[in-house]
Parts: sequence; structure tokens; C-alpha cells
Amino acid sequence: MPKAVVRQADQSSNGLYRALGVDAKTLPRTRPLYRRIVALFEHAIARGAVNAGVQLPPERDLASTLKISRATVVSAYRELEARGLVRGYVGRGTFVSAKPDAASAPFAWRGKIAASALQVTDTTVRDLVRAAADPNLMSLAAGVPALDCFPTDAFQRAMNHVLATHADAAWRHGPTEGMPRFRAALAERFGGEPEHILVLAGAQQGLDLLARCLIDPGDAVIIDRPGYLGAIQTFRNAGARLVGWDITRADADELEELLLRYRPKLIYTNPTHHNPTGITLSIRTRRELLDLAARYRVPIVEDDTYRELALTGTAPPPSLFELDAAHTLVIRLNTFAKMLAPGLRLGWITAVRPIVDQLALIKQQVDPHTQNLSQLVVCQLVEQGVLDRHLSTLKAEHRRRRDAMVQALREHVPASQLRFSVPDGGMYLWCQLPANLRARTVQDRALRESVVVLTGEPFYVDRGGDHQLRLCYTAQPPGRALHAAKTVARSLAAAAHDVIDEPRNVRVV
Repeated sequence: MPKAVVRQADQSSNGLYRALGVDAKTLPRTRPLYRRIVALFEHAIARGAVNAGVQLPPERDLASTLKISRATVVSAYRELEARGLVRGYVGRGTFVSAKPDAASAPFAWRGKIAASALQVTDTTVRDLVRAAADPNLMSLAAGVPALDCFPTDAFQRAMNHVLATHADAAWRHGPTEGMPRFRAALAERFGGEPEHILVLAGAQQGLDLLARCLIDPGDAVIIDRPGYLGAIQTFRNAGARLVGWDITRADADELEELLLRYRPKLIYTNPTHHNPTGITLSIRTRRELLDLAARYRVPIVEDDTYRELALTGTAPPPSLFELDAAHTLVIRLNTFAKMLAPGLRLGWITAVRPIVDQLALIKQQVDPHTQNLSQLVVCQLVEQGVLDRHLSTLKAEHRRRRDAMVQALREHVPASQLRFSVPDGGMYLWCQLPANLRARTVQDRALRESVVVLTGEPFYVDRGGDHQLRLCYTAQPPGRALHAAKTVARSLAAAAHDVIDEPRNVRVV
């Protein structure tokens, strides 16, 4: 259930009765009496005299105070719950859940929302994709590839061919696991066996399926610190206890200590062109990670989203999935969102057969199968080598965009205000601010100029990120890097000025 926020001053029964404006002497004896109690509570909740989270008096106490029967109070509370205004919990009591709906609904919709759903309050991902879609904003926040490099003509030809030759397969139902030909193409290009692949409507769906398949409330999960915010949100919403492993140090001894202390259900890591830091783990660290996972019998979920986006001529080390020769320890997650376009909503998981089968059983409940047309079209792009040619073009463009952004930032932002390492792949600059500047203030200042940056806070499972920014350099063409850098510079300067102007006797938290 959601945590009840109960104010001490008005939480006593007397305080609540005062808010209701009623006591045993003034309570009218009209019939049915329980409806009068309902009306009093509803009016008090509507005008804010009794706020969401406040606990109502126990039924017996309220009945005794008002000198009415407990059955009357029970009826009143049941009616209030039916209207979505309160919610009762066995062994905990009854709590105000929502104000009356201003619309014409006969109940408060928010009061009908499941308690577990009300715990989902982080809007970061939704805000990111909304900003990325807003033409009035320059977004450096969401991870978007250079979409003007998308192979539109080849995609159109492939789609026309599919519709001309396999229209029936495109429009009918397909296997929950994915189209057989597409799974075979994925296995051939990216490794694994076709029967060990589950096609997804994007990597985020894969994280959700994995959380529902593997995590029980209270299970510990070790995750990169900092780490991918979508994974943090998904595992947290599943009830996991998240434990951060410092990915910047990648200390195997630290990881072993965490394994011993928390006995986690799984390890989640993004070891190649890491989001958000850009780090790539060495092959030695990867082998140590696999050895520890095998020794302590903990599966690894490897997010391999950025592997194909290396910006140097040197290929990254083999994936954890590749190094796990028997493919029994690592579940690999991947997506075409960064290789092609996020709008495709197409990804896949590679895992042992029992996990693929179980994930498919869970997936069928909300998504019987991923869109067939997208699978068949992208399948052709993979089979015909279009994807590989596109990736070569994309990486060259990403390299230009990275270099333009780095140069513009170095020219217009003092090094003392913004420190970062130049990544050799991926999509992001992970930037460190001075200790006296808060990333959120910089973010707010940049937004005033219609530029969106992302603070470091969502990437931490604990407190962290207050003085860090993630900038996506791939989303904007090189010609816009100068404007982006100048805006960041002005935002940093304004944030520093705000710090100077703060009264010395005020503690900033």
C-alpha cells in the first residue's frame, strides 16, 4: 500500500472532527444517517480540510464518539471507498485516497487506481520522450541516433517487397516469440540460436518482462552505479532492493563484497559504451564479472544496446554473452532503437530456452506478438546488408556530432565548470559540475532557452547525480552544437550567479 502521510497536528480524532465540523451533539439524525457522514467527509476532503493520506478514525472509535452504531460507520466507510475517496487496508486502517472528481464521474478515478500503481511516480522517461518529440525544444536529453541518416529508401523498398510477397504474413497473427525468419536473421547477425531469441516491442518491454519473470518483492538486484534509468525504474517498481556497483571503478572485489552481503537475484549491467558514462569494461573485468556470477550462482542481464555504436576503428571487447561460451549465465538485451530509430519499437532478448519460454508466457498476456510488418522489414535490412552499411554511415555521423559538441563545449564552457571524458562510442557525454553548482538549476536555466539537458540524479539508485549532467551529442546535427554549447555555458553561469546571490544564512539542500 502507499505510505500514509499523516500530519501529527490534525491526525487525532479531535482534529479530524474539527475538520469535519461535526461532533456527537451536532450530527443530524436524518436517515439514512450513514449518508450524512459520507457527505461530511466528502465535503471536507473536497475543500482540503482532510488531505490524501490522512487516516480516518477506527470504525468503533468514530461510532463511540458520535454515539451511533458501528454498522452505520461501516456503511459510510464502504460508500466512501466505493466513491474512490478512501481506501481500507486490512490491519492498517482506512485512509483518504483522493478528492472527489471534478468531472461527471460518480466517483474519484484516482481513488480507484491500484495501490501498487500509485507507487509509480517517476515521470523522467515520459518527460524525455515528450521533449524529444517537441519541435520547439532542442533536446540533448533523450538518447536518439542521427535520424536523418535513417535508410528511408531502403526501408521503403523492403516494406513494399514484404507487402507484395508476404502480405498475409504481415497482417495475420504471428508467434509471440517473434517471426521465425527474423529470429534466424538476428541469430546469424548478432549471435545465439533462433530458438533462444524472444522478439520485443523495444528493450524497455524486455526489462519489464525480465522484472516480472525474475524478481519478487524484496529481492536484491545489483545494478551499475550510475546506471540506466529505465532499468532502475523497472526493477524498483517490481519491488527490488537496488544495490549500486560503481561502474566507473569496476572493482571486482567490491562486486564480490556486494554479492556476499546482499545475495542478489541478478546483476544488471551495460558494459559496452555504458549509459550514461560511456565507459567500456575491459575484457579482464568482464571475465572477472562472469567468474563471480558463476561462483555465486547469480545470472547477469547484459544490456548490449550500444555495442554497434563504436566510434573508433577498434571493436569493443566481446560481450558477456559471447564470453559465456555455454550461454547459460547471461541474458542479453538489445534493441534497434539506437541502431535505426526508437520509433520502430523493436528489440530482442537472447537467453536459455526455459527463460525465453517463460518470458513468452508473460508477454502473451499484454502483447500476443510484436508487429509483424516491422519484423519482416527489418529482417530484410539485416539479411541484405543494409543494416551494416547504415551502421557505417551512422557511426561516421555520430563521430562528427561528438567532435562538434566536444569542440564547442571546450571553446565556450570553462573547464572548471564542466568536466567530461570524450567517449569512444555510445551517444553521451557524462559531465561533472563543480560542487557548488546543482545540475537541476542548470537544467532549469537551459529549459528557459528551450534546450533540454538531463541531470544525473535519475541514474543513481541512491543519492547521487546532483552535480552531473548527461548530454546526448547524437541527437543534434553538428551545426547546432555551437548553440547547444553556448546555452549550456549561459546556464552554468546563471546557476553560479544564483549561488552567489543566495543569502549566506540560508542552507541550500
